[in-house]
Amino acid sequence: MANTRAVPDAEEYPNTEVQKNRVLTLEEWQEKWVNHKIAFHQERGHQLLKKHLDTFLKGAKELRVFFPLCGKAVEMKWFADRGHSVVGVEISELGIREFFTEQNLSYSEEQIMEIPGAKVFKSSSGNISLYCCSLFDLPSYADIMLSLTRTGFQYLLSVFSYDPTKHAGPPFYVPDAEIKTLFGSVCNIHCLEKVDAFEEGHKSWGIDYIIEKLYLFIEK
Repeated sequence: MANTRAVPDAEEYPNTEVQKNRVLTLEEWQEKWVNHKIAFHQERGHQLLKKHLDTFLKGAKELRVFFPLCGKAVEMKWFADRGHSVVGVEISELGIREFFTEQNLSYSEEQIMEIPGAKVFKSSSGNISLYCCSLFDLPSYADIMLSLTRTGFQYLLSVFSYDPTKHAGPPFYVPDAEIKTLFGSVCNIHCLEKVDAFEEGHKSWGIDYIIEKLYLFIEK
């Protein structure tokens, strides 16, 4: 008999008030990189993205692909190797440098005079540019993402669902209703896949299930 585990419906916990004021500060984020507490980084890349990459690309060539809060995501090289241009934003300079080192890419760096303290790291090939600064100097994540889109855009979003009364985040719990509120007026929202993402390490969070959902947003 196959080993199965019952997974509750994540929408059993639609109230996000318990996480309303939970904020991961820039200092906390950078400390995670310094102390190498980066369990969020996937060495083999995001498997749901890999599975649905052709659905997202639809054969398009020379796209400009944006990675917010990019860390050292190996997926950025996937797109660059396919001839696309990659732009990322990450507050941790350490994370950016590790990306180029681990991917064996030579790069240059320069100051961005318009943003105090900010830098941009560019691959020698010119098709990867990673900006070291805070994305959240701007008011709303959803507003930022939509402001960067162009006519005919597509947008992939991965979110996690779990009981937010048992874990304060990150990652933060995002219910379907909030996604529809933030993006529904502009995008047609498609859930490409929903998977059981629970691993042994999640027990220390105090939760007994976590579900990952991959959404594809298409301009209305």
